[in-house]
Amino acid sequence: MKLLFSLFRKTIPTVLVSILLFSGCVEPEPQEPDPDRRKSPIAIAQATHEPSNTYIKIVYGQPYKNDRQIFGELVPYNEVWRTGANEATELTVTKEISFGSKLLDAGTYALFSIPKEDGNWTIILNSALGQWGAFDYDSTHDVFRVDIPSQSTDKITEAFTIRFSEIQEDSTNIIMEWNQTEIKIPVKFTASDE
Repeated sequence: MKLLFSLFRKTIPTVLVSILLFSGCVEPEPQEPDPDRRKSPIAIAQATHEPSNTYIKIVYGQPYKNDRQIFGELVPYNEVWRTGANEATELTVTKEISFGSKLLDAGTYALFSIPKEDGNWTIILNSALGQWGAFDYDSTHDVFRVDIPSQSTDKITEAFTIRFSEIQEDSTNIIMEWNQTEIKIPVKFTASDE
């Protein structure tokens, strides 16, 4: 028994050292980005228009400014942006609405944008869902695009925010704010509850 214990005591450290040395020589395999490890929190903006029984929800990743220059640097001009962080922003509406100047059928859409230095942004609704960022964005899936002017603000918005303005009769605005930039997309409820 003493012989067995002595042999065991001498062998185990050698085996452990060999395993540690060998594992340090093997390079780890590259890994795909993990959508479950989001860097920004998920936020939801929502509005309900009672007379038409229409519900709109926007789900987006909410990045923070963190002393960075946003538009033109972190978010380049003239390039398709996921309109937030993490997955592409998605808009769901339960009935037909007027979005910008165009009619939008009930459904769920990816919402992209193209910030422009001249202040006229292009807002894109796209039918390809579940995209991570805008890396696989494909314009052939665009439902439509609308041009919306941006405005400069005096206040600094730290967290990228999407919200709805107060509903006035049959209309509201989708308001997007970040840093000192604000976008207002006009929305009109068109369906009647019959």
